[in-house]
Amino acid sequence: MNYYFDNYVSNSLAPSSNQSYFCDESKCISRSFYKVHVGGKFEYSFLFSNTIYSTYADGSYSQANLKCDKWEIFSLKALVVDSKTRDFSSPKIIREYQLTFDGKISKEVEIDGEIFTDGIVINAEKGEYICLEMEFFGDGKIPYFEEILIPAYRYIDGKWQENRKSPLANMIGVRRNVDKKIGFLGDSITEGLGTPINAYKGWSQQIGEKSSENNSYWNLGIGFGRADDIATDGIWLDRAKNLDIVTLCIGVNDICQGFSSSKIKDNIEKIVKILNNNGVRVILFTVPPFDYDEERTKRWKEVNEFITNKLSKKAEIFDTISIWGKESPYENMARYGGHPNVEGCEVLANEFVNKNYF
Repeated sequence: MNYYFDNYVSNSLAPSSNQSYFCDESKCISRSFYKVHVGGKFEYSFLFSNTIYSTYADGSYSQANLKCDKWEIFSLKALVVDSKTRDFSSPKIIREYQLTFDGKISKEVEIDGEIFTDGIVINAEKGEYICLEMEFFGDGKIPYFEEILIPAYRYIDGKWQENRKSPLANMIGVRRNVDKKIGFLGDSITEGLGTPINAYKGWSQQIGEKSSENNSYWNLGIGFGRADDIATDGIWLDRAKNLDIVTLCIGVNDICQGFSSSKIKDNIEKIVKILNNNGVRVILFTVPPFDYDEERTKRWKEVNEFITNKLSKKAEIFDTISIWGKESPYENMARYGGHPNVEGCEVLANEFVNKNYF
């Protein structure tokens, strides 16, 4: 995939990785809406993968690096949609583009497939949406994002209905020269859960909006994601290796799922080391507060002590606890909710941007 990442950078702050899978037995038509970050006329290419990035829930249904079954795209269109759209079941479409794969409209996605569309010049202004309208079929496992934060629809019984079960483009890629390629790697807190769908008010999204457009920003946050998933050095971490700077905010789910503090520390250190070895500069967040009980609080403190004291030579450390934790001695309790709300995300984003990391 080096060709893709050498030529295209992210142009949306929408989280759109593969979190889990669904099964269907009929041909489907879906729409998913991604807000454009930097406006203009660019060559676009849309990246898809058939591999699950992270473990969903307790792992009994879907696990990191699981490969889905074959499925087929019959048609894929990019629709530029007015920024003032509120009813996504009947959006105002400004322009329409037929997308192709190696010059063909259809494409079969293999079990271990990673595919991207042919480059096509699309004119879309900042704040407008690129809607990917896909006609597809597969009678086995197909990847999707269960905790999606962007509008997603299916055409059912003659009308567009909200339905998240469709494959998402993992990157809304544009051919654009940038100073730095920046990614936000983490779990649901990085994804932006705790903020409304289509609000683009998660802390990572607000950092992207408040920072220079001379950089690109890619939201790699996934609900239920764990350091244990990233440390497998599978597809999720492989995405981050292609970036210049990565923020890493991870560990809450590892603690909540009962991983030992030593295992969590080893995994976080391994992730930082792999990224460093690939020339990626890492900004490592302390594990956020999450209303932990006494036993989890003990492991949380041990992991954060390790991050602060042992990993500061390998990564730049950004403290979330002083921002999101309650007053001492209740630092383990989340001031703005375990999944920080819009206010909490704005407070952190402002603090981060003021430190001029980029």
